[in-house]
Amino acid sequence: MNKNSKIYVAGHSGLVGSAIVRCLKACGYENIITRSSGLLNLVKQDSVDEFFNAQKPEYVFLAAAKVGGILANGTYPADFIYENIMMGANIVHASYKYGVQKLLNLGSSCIYPKFAPQPMKEDSILTSELEPTNEAYSIAKIAVIKLCRYYNQQYGTNFISIMPTNQYGENDNFNMETAHVLPMLIRRFYLAKLLQSDDFEGIKKDLQKYPLGYGLDFEKIIYQDNEKIANVLATLGAYRDRVVIWGNGLVYRELMNSCDLANACVYLMEYKDHKDIGEFVNITSGSDILMKDLVEIVKKIVGFEGKIEYDGTKPNGMPRKLMDDTKIRSLGWRPQISLTEGIGSYYKWYVES
Repeated sequence: MNKNSKIYVAGHSGLVGSAIVRCLKACGYENIITRSSGLLNLVKQDSVDEFFNAQKPEYVFLAAAKVGGILANGTYPADFIYENIMMGANIVHASYKYGVQKLLNLGSSCIYPKFAPQPMKEDSILTSELEPTNEAYSIAKIAVIKLCRYYNQQYGTNFISIMPTNQYGENDNFNMETAHVLPMLIRRFYLAKLLQSDDFEGIKKDLQKYPLGYGLDFEKIIYQDNEKIANVLATLGAYRDRVVIWGNGLVYRELMNSCDLANACVYLMEYKDHKDIGEFVNITSGSDILMKDLVEIVKKIVGFEGKIEYDGTKPNGMPRKLMDDTKIRSLGWRPQISLTEGIGSYYKWYVES
């Protein structure tokens, strides 16, 4: 890429896409194309085709996706597999058809088998069964990885895929029904902290900023008395004296700040030889954390003084999702933001945004 290259970022308003846009601008790239979902429906092939035909982007970051946590994946599996396959297929095909010089496709660490050897190497894909709680999403992501590979094989395109670990950062999803683990924890502890200090004005401001999910209507909740509001938050695991966490806390998760991932994306888009990358490459720090330890870090950063309670009747998800960092290290890239530093700045952004 050069500084005047025409670059399309699909999913620019999301957690990762917005970080990529910020990183590109910081690196001096100026000709960045974006479209909101209201203006461009990526699930519709004719709309994507018309957009590529009109805009002729030279480089594409495919960061658009329908995402969510365990509950969302289990509730809407048909939506997750259909929408993610269609978005990926439409953008990959249009990129080939209209001569995109290079495409970077973002996958997910959930493509790996449930019991893949740890840390998970790139060649572990499709070696055994997937984690059932996000199988639909995983299959869609695997399909797009293979699509990129076979377009390269058949048409000589330069389409690469990366597998990022769990992300957090600005523009994250804090919906309590569909959020990933860290934003879910941050919000649950924050709401419990506000309850603890009887700060119902603060609670109402938070509910106004972000939807709760589960069909809960902000406009109806804020006009209830304080105890009824507290009862609503209790159904989400936030109490005055405790926070309830799904599962037993004995699973491991790796987390990365979205700014680090965006940096890796731009680094690999600028990387000269996609043959070094192969079918895909893990974007990982190569280290993870026990869920119970992560929960304690969040509790301390938020400043909640109550108890932590684990609900073992709820699913844990994959027991471990640590990815191997050998290949990305060999390509010359490493993350820069530590977990504690990243969560601290993330929480500050959440409260102040």
